[in-house]
Amino acid sequence: MKNVLRPALVLFVALTVVTGLIYPAVVTAIGQAAFSHQANGSMIERDGKTVGSEIIGQQFDAPQYFWGRLSATTPNPYNAGSSSGSNLGPTNPALADEIKGRIDALHAADPDNQMALPVDLVTSSGSGLDPEISPAAAAYQVTRVAKARGMTVEQVQALVAQATAGRQFGVLGEPRVNVLKLNLALDAGKG
Repeated sequence: MKNVLRPALVLFVALTVVTGLIYPAVVTAIGQAAFSHQANGSMIERDGKTVGSEIIGQQFDAPQYFWGRLSATTPNPYNAGSSSGSNLGPTNPALADEIKGRIDALHAADPDNQMALPVDLVTSSGSGLDPEISPAAAAYQVTRVAKARGMTVEQVQALVAQATAGRQFGVLGEPRVNVLKLNLALDAGKG
């Protein structure tokens, strides 16, 4: 028994040190050295104060701001500690009611807008934390934001164009607009 137990304990301790201490320390050091911004949560600071993260959505509902995707997290929207979708299926009446409520809110905020509603403005993301919207969703909101801020549509469109990121490596994903960055650019008066 001693011949089996001792090598097992030595191997257990060795693997615990390698996989529980050395490997995490090396990965953390590489992450901090090579990708410090991302390793620390992709935080955005303004005037020395953290205002949010590039990768976690925030709730904006004032007319002078672009609105992001709906969040299905509980108990509060965009709760990073409770990332989840709504789990409402396409035949669930609660999903239809949620979408109808969002459509009504968008129409009430901009009653003269005759553009087609982009799907990402009326549905929640799988994580409930999506920080980005499609360029179509941003274009839908340009007139409302411009009117609320006393800006021209062209000025707001220019900010949307500056905030639009293309496909990664030119082929992966879809073009997207980070809502927090765009709203911060609006607040900064960039145009």
